Amino acid sequence: MPDKGHQGLTLWELPGSIVSEAQWRAHRAQLQAHEVFHDFEMQRLGADGEPVWVSVSGEPIFDGEGRFTGYRGLARNITERKRAEAEIQRLAFFDELTGLPNRRLLLERLERAAAACERSACHGALLFLDLDNFKNVNDTLGHESGDHLLQQAGRRVADCVRSTDTVARLGGDEFVVILQGLHAREAEAAVEAELVAQKILRELNQPYDVQGSEVHSTPSLGIAMFRSAQPPAQELLQRADLAMYQAKAQGRNTMCFFDPAMQASASARSALEADIRQGLQRREFLLHYQPVVDVHGTVLGAEALVRWEHPQRGMVYPGDFIALAEHTGLILQLGRQVLQAACEQLVRWSTEPTRQAWTIAINVSTREFRHPDYVQEVLDVLRQTGADPHQLKLELTESLLLHDVEDGITKMQALRAQGVGFSLDDFGTGYSSLSYLKRLPLDQLKIDQGFVRDVLTDPNDAAIACTVITLAHSLGLEVVAEGVESQGQRKFLLRNGCQRFQGYLFGRPGPAELLAVHR
Repeated sequence: MPDKGHQGLTLWELPGSIVSEAQWRAHRAQLQAHEVFHDFEMQRLGADGEPVWVSVSGEPIFDGEGRFTGYRGLARNITERKRAEAEIQRLAFFDELTGLPNRRLLLERLERAAAACERSACHGALLFLDLDNFKNVNDTLGHESGDHLLQQAGRRVADCVRSTDTVARLGGDEFVVILQGLHAREAEAAVEAELVAQKILRELNQPYDVQGSEVHSTPSLGIAMFRSAQPPAQELLQRADLAMYQAKAQGRNTMCFFDPAMQASASARSALEADIRQGLQRREFLLHYQPVVDVHGTVLGAEALVRWEHPQRGMVYPGDFIALAEHTGLILQLGRQVLQAACEQLVRWSTEPTRQAWTIAINVSTREFRHPDYVQEVLDVLRQTGADPHQLKLELTESLLLHDVEDGITKMQALRAQGVGFSLDDFGTGYSSLSYLKRLPLDQLKIDQGFVRDVLTDPNDAAIACTVITLAHSLGLEVVAEGVESQGQRKFLLRNGCQRFQGYLFGRPGPAELLAVHR
């Protein structure tokens, strides 16, 4: 047996054994049948804590009357053999320079991923990337520096994906990523793949520290989607490779989908993102204001709504660019420009006796509000412009606050202490919880226009609108009905206690100079 100190113990009773329960079950069955066994391999922890591989063979012992009395056997230390086998396996399936899977293992995993996607009715994506102008690094700094860069690039790509995904090196400066378990709908899956590709592009655009030198090497990236074993793995790899060369043809440091329709969609998003960046630099974004009135139609203030005065497209509305700005992080810069413009407008109104009490409400995006410096940025803009904080109202949504209620309350309290007001926008469309609602330092609830639209024809919408009004009053909050378009809607809401209104009945969004004192 393995050693004299453990004589009398069964193999599964030996301390430090690392064997699966399935292996033990099979081995116990042999022993219970009193069978001879050969080369039962098991791993144990040695005295120094390092794993040791042992191969055990044994045969049953019977007494003179044929009764089974036990086993005698022989154990051999096969640790070196196992290490050699592991090294052979590593060399056969893994790239020696980066430690990533090589082409052989990549193709095996791609076949398995395609089969898994087919079983689960989801999509996968194959990303093929090549480092632009990598040859220059080898030519100018030497192959050793090139190797260091490849190792860093491989680590960066691996850090951009999940542990269930595969990153492989095909050779040279070519890397491949397998993403699986993407959305069942192809369009949604393509967006998920594009997000990962953009993350990889951003990471590989950062400079490399190669033996003390700062080196830049951007990637070109091709994407091929799949959801079954067709096309075969090798053909899928060729598709992604072709898409990568299309990315190089478009000027490098970009990505392309193999599918023309997806590529057109990705190109449109990329062009729009570039346009937004340029628009922010050129200050092409401006504010239109929609009045908020009281029961007499007197203007109390306005909601600021961002518009984009595009030099070619004309006036572009938020639905066409806000989501992309949020996704790319450009919403932070856009939000600051909106806040700046609104505060400057408040300062202008403060010099006019008929408008100096007006408030401006601006919508705050999730990404803005979650930014750790958001409170300080708002206070900085108020200080720089000289706007009265009491005239500024920030409109938040329920979904925004639900992510981290405590952090939201802390930020709201910090701004409220300086006079900034808060409105909960589109109330009733999210997952309202009275337990946190009563803790929020709010001034106002806004009834979503979806409820107001059918308030005269849908009893459910009417009941919800009335409930929101009652709830707001019980909490000591103002309530504003959005989307009021008819006198019938206004009168119904007025009868049920609503005293603030916003909608086309009182005016469409427009430039500040078109706002009249009475609507």
